Amino acid sequence: MKLHPIGKFDNGARRYDHIVVEPFAAAMGAEIKGVQIRDVDGPVFDEIADALYRHGMVFLRDQAMNLGDQERFTQRFGAFGTDAYTPGIPGHPNVQRLVKEADERLKHVFGGGWHSDTPFIERPPSISLLFGADIPPFGGDTIWASTKLALATLTETMQNMLRPLKVHMSARDVLDVVARATADRSKLGSIDLKMNEAAMVKGCFHPLVRKHPVTGAEALFMDESYSIGIEGMTDREATPLLRFLSEHITQHAFTCRLKWQKNTFAMWDNRLCLHQAFNDHDGYRREMFRTTVQGEVPLSA
Repeated sequence: MKLHPIGKFDNGARRYDHIVVEPFAAAMGAEIKGVQIRDVDGPVFDEIADALYRHGMVFLRDQAMNLGDQERFTQRFGAFGTDAYTPGIPGHPNVQRLVKEADERLKHVFGGGWHSDTPFIERPPSISLLFGADIPPFGGDTIWASTKLALATLTETMQNMLRPLKVHMSARDVLDVVARATADRSKLGSIDLKMNEAAMVKGCFHPLVRKHPVTGAEALFMDESYSIGIEGMTDREATPLLRFLSEHITQHAFTCRLKWQKNTFAMWDNRLCLHQAFNDHDGYRREMFRTTVQGEVPLSA
């Protein structure tokens, strides 16, 4: 372990009137108990949202919910976010079906590298929500890393250097991986793709350190999948800095790892963390349904 941030961990749960929250790891994450998403009202939603902003990722087990329930809950946070890769599913255009069939052998699965969801657009998704419909007996976990804790453990000198910088978010490298993984650019395994590749490659420049619009928390905003440069720097200057930050954020001390169970519902704040899916369940089917919430233009810290 490169770093053990003693004194920086701050993932204790608050007391709530309507939900029970149990921290999942020292770095981030929490389980919410005693709630069915389909029955959530205003006061319960407010507490779930508060827990999400505090812990970065929250999950609920044994959820009896359908796609309509997921859509309605998602819209409590705001308008649906843009997905640059998939067209959605019939009757539910804002729901992305993420599936790997048992007989598929893929070198790359959807979400297989450390990333923030769709960060290369002007208003990246603020929150992502994922329901586990069909889960392998082992494998297929998701891991998250706290970009908030990662920033807090950098020296004051490094933080001050990073705050004025803007990172170039682009899908250039990811599209190259997709091209190598499949000859058919309209599909990745069983997942249908519909992409504006020129716009995805062009991408956007966003603050490398961003401020959360609700809590005011500061966090790094970059990842190994989509961060390809820094405004005003040459590649020779930017590449080692981006590599250092990618390795720093994804240290074990900053992470939590979820073993999915059928009917688990998880949500995370892309402004506070990165995540990665595992491609380690060959021979077993994994089917998930994802929605996202449209975020703001990232705010500088």
